[in-house]
Amino acid sequence: MAKPHVIALVEDHALISLGFGDLIAKTDDITLRACVESVATLPDEHLDLVVLDLRLADGSQPSDNVAAVLDRGVPVLIYTGAEDRDLIQSAARSGAAGLVRKSAPPEELLEAIRTAASGGAVFTTDWAAAIDADRDLPDAGLSDRESEVLAMYAAGETAQTVARHLGISRNTVSDYVLRIRRKYSMVGRDATTRVDLYRRAIEDGLI
Repeated sequence: MAKPHVIALVEDHALISLGFGDLIAKTDDITLRACVESVATLPDEHLDLVVLDLRLADGSQPSDNVAAVLDRGVPVLIYTGAEDRDLIQSAARSGAAGLVRKSAPPEELLEAIRTAASGGAVFTTDWAAAIDADRDLPDAGLSDRESEVLAMYAAGETAQTVARHLGISRNTVSDYVLRIRRKYSMVGRDATTRVDLYRRAIEDGLI
């Protein structure tokens, strides 16, 4: 049996923390290590994911909180009831893995936790809309062919499948992906991982 995902919740509303804890307790593959009221009080131990509320009573900014968790090498899933698009965009720019509303069905929350804890991206409609609304992103200057390759590759197609669909070699696809990563990096938009490429493709309206 695979080891359970070890997570922590940063949430300063006691009733929500209790409900969250009860839900996680019913699963076999997720372990809730801690429920804390601020990022600063997260336990100094291994975590596979931090589930983070956007609005905290300590007045901290979402971007700072996400950055602090990512500095530990731990992915972040935003869990919020807030409708503030600016806060969501701030978290997205900071590299959070995605967002789930507190009003979402329990199974949707659990699936998002499993995906994010495994290193995946959780792109709900809210998350995609917030990213799409960001007009301050610098243009990477992709060619039409590079955009076509990115759209397919970032959506989950293998390099071999992309090559077959476009009538080019697998090595050519790999060269395109390297150029795409380089172009995004040159304008300050990280594209190191496949999840990063997915985010860039969403941001630029390619998928």
